[in-house]
Amino acid sequence: MHPAYSIIFFTTASGLGYGLLGLLGLAGAAGTVPADRWLGVAGLGLALGAVTLGLLSSTFHLGHPERAWMAMREWRSSWLSREGVLALATYVPAGLFAIGWVVFGSTGGVWAWCGLLAALGAAVTVACTAMIYASIRAIPRWHNGFVPPVYLVLSLLTGALALDALLRLFGAARPAVTILAIAAAVLGAGLKLLYWRHIDNAPPVATAASATGLTGTVRLLEAPHTSPNYLQQEMGYRVARKHAARLRLIALVMGFAVPAALSLLALVAGGWTAAGLAVVAALLAYIGVLIERWLFFAEAQHAVTLYYGEARV
Repeated sequence: MHPAYSIIFFTTASGLGYGLLGLLGLAGAAGTVPADRWLGVAGLGLALGAVTLGLLSSTFHLGHPERAWMAMREWRSSWLSREGVLALATYVPAGLFAIGWVVFGSTGGVWAWCGLLAALGAAVTVACTAMIYASIRAIPRWHNGFVPPVYLVLSLLTGALALDALLRLFGAARPAVTILAIAAAVLGAGLKLLYWRHIDNAPPVATAASATGLTGTVRLLEAPHTSPNYLQQEMGYRVARKHAARLRLIALVMGFAVPAALSLLALVAGGWTAAGLAVVAALLAYIGVLIERWLFFAEAQHAVTLYYGEARV
């Protein structure tokens, strides 16, 4: 698949935002973080800002962005529609939770319920985003059981690292948050390795012969078009195996290994040194997830490419 930068930014930015929003909602409701007004402004501002920018960027890939709202009418059958509905619905408890935290300086009572609802909405919205891709049977590298947990864990990872950095910058470090981020990095790396192993070794689900209904070895003799068309531009993309291997390694190191190591150092460092380490860990993890998400799209093979020269998908 052609890696559209607007969709890559959408999935990673909204994933970070929803991960941070969910953790803030849970931690605030449990009373494990201080209800400091400026911490609320920074944390919820970053979370909702990332979510909003991500959702807006997703419309840039549409032919008619002004009609994006119409997609939400098909929520009974479309994961894209469900994602849109839930994304908008999550703003309500998230906004109320922000009012309680920032205006009234409280995350307990009724505000705690708003935080819990915001956390639930964040998790379900990320799951719907993952299912947009996992439900597409024509792309076998997406249509598998690894995609939803990977999306959820990477959202948790980037959100936990962002929360850890914020808490340390405000002098309210919580070792449990750091440990959660490290655990998410380890789990995320394991899931990505399993996912890559799966797509590398999975048998083809379709071939040029099965797509055309012919027998024997089927290959393209002549291109069906004199110039590239929309399907070729959007559905056909090839990344060299050596480049994919190098990018996978970079994604693993930047997105998981180094952030986990820096978070471990932050646990024992303390003070502004730990805060600096946490900020760098959060930034590197996001860059690593950007590379991971680019590969997620670039390595995908759509079944329609069988009619344009691809031998199997």
